[in-house]
This record gives sequence, C-alpha cells and structure tokens, in this order.
Amino acid sequence: AMSVSLSVLLSSSPGEAGLNEFFPLPSPAPNHGFIHAKLTCGSTGECKLVCGQFNCNVEWPYEEVRKMALLTPEEKEYFEKIMAHNAVKNYFDSKFCPGCKFSVTRKDESNLSVRCQVCTTNKGRIYEFCWQCLRQWKGPQPRLDRCDNDGCTNDSLKTLTACPALIFESVKGVTGCPSIRACPTCGTLLEHNGKQCKNIMCRQCKVEFCFVCLKVTTKCKSDPNYNYFGPCFSGLAPRQTVIPVWNRKK
Repeated sequence: AMSVSLSVLLSSSPGEAGLNEFFPLPSPAPNHGFIHAKLTCGSTGECKLVCGQFNCNVEWPYEEVRKMALLTPEEKEYFEKIMAHNAVKNYFDSKFCPGCKFSVTRKDESNLSVRCQVCTTNKGRIYEFCWQCLRQWKGPQPRLDRCDNDGCTNDSLKTLTACPALIFESVKGVTGCPSIRACPTCGTLLEHNGKQCKNIMCRQCKVEFCFVCLKVTTKCKSDPNYNYFGPCFSGLAPRQTVIPVWNRKK
C-alpha cells in the first residue's frame, strides 16, 4: 500500500483540555503538542485516515478529523473527494461501458453480462458487455466465470489457485490451507499471516470467518469440540473456484 502523509494537525496546547477529552481515541494518546493524521491508500484505491504516530494505525473517522483538525480548504476538498469515491466504490458497482464510455451500474451481481441502455438505444439493438474484460459480450449468458472473448480471465480466481499453502504458527493439525481466501460473505480476497488463531475479520464486510473451513466464525464455533487453534469439525475447505457474490440487500 502507498502512504501519503499530509499536514493534518490536531492542536493540543499545554493548559487546554486533554486530547482524549475532545478527540476520542481507542487508547491513550501520547503527550504530544500535536499529532499527525496520515492518509493511506491501498492498491484498490480505497483510502482512509489513520493515526500518524509511529507504529499506530488506528483509523480516525473523517468527520472528527474535519471538525478538530486545522485543515486547509484544499485538504478538505481533497479528503471529501476521496470519501465520495469510497462511498461509490462500496455501495455502487459501476464501470464505464466500452461502447459509449458512460458509467453503468450492474444490477445482477451473479451475471457478468451487463446491458448498456445508452448503447442499446443508440444502436437500435441490445448491447451488452462483459463486466470482467470490458469488451462487448460474446457467448451464452448468464455466466459468472468469463465471457467467450479471448483472454477474459478472473485474476482473483488465478490468485486463489496459485497462492502458496499457509503455515500456521499456532494452529495445529492443519496443513495445505491456502494462504489467500475469498471472504465467503462478500468475496474480498484476504491473506492470513499465519499468526494467532484460524479466524479472520473481513476488512470489507466486517464479518469474521474461519480460514480453514470457510464458515462464518459463529457457525464454525457451534461444534461442541471447537478449538481456535485446531482442525475444524467439517475439515479443510478446498481451494475456491468461485468468488462469492455479496448480496448487500440481505
């Protein structure tokens, strides 16, 4: 991930109210005259504000930073553009049609074939394109794996197939578990670092699941002999060949 440090300062002069009294933090803040906020942006384009102190990545809500920080008008505009981008990315599945270059929202997340109403009207015939390779659709549909265009592949599936096996430090009796899994709730790819227990919290949907059996943690723990650091009753789930689709309407 790329980190961009910005001059965002939260003032706390001597004699003023303590920092924790007007800017809540999950842990006591160091006794600094000011603290830095840092904007971190991952490879997917998602950005967030975190504490800029050494070895601290506590995320700060932008609403609080905007209220308490000494932001310039340019910084406010920059941050708010990023927040808007994140909101669109999280709640609307949109891409640009290869035919007309207008933004199109996919209504059926279980089908890669998407109809563009603008192109359909302009061409006088149904125009559909592939959500994966962004070319005019070829082949039968609905399909979730690929269209019939050459080179239409799902990079996430390739990652799930080729990733190395995970070596747990503390979980015993489990071998051959892939080091990268797609979240069984929303499909986000997550990597386990092999430390601590076998459960992991998805950064996207915030649902915790077991990396070994791919069940949500509550279901995995329903086994009376459940062990955070042992094999699952249902065994090791095989490598995934389909990316789960998150139905946000549920």
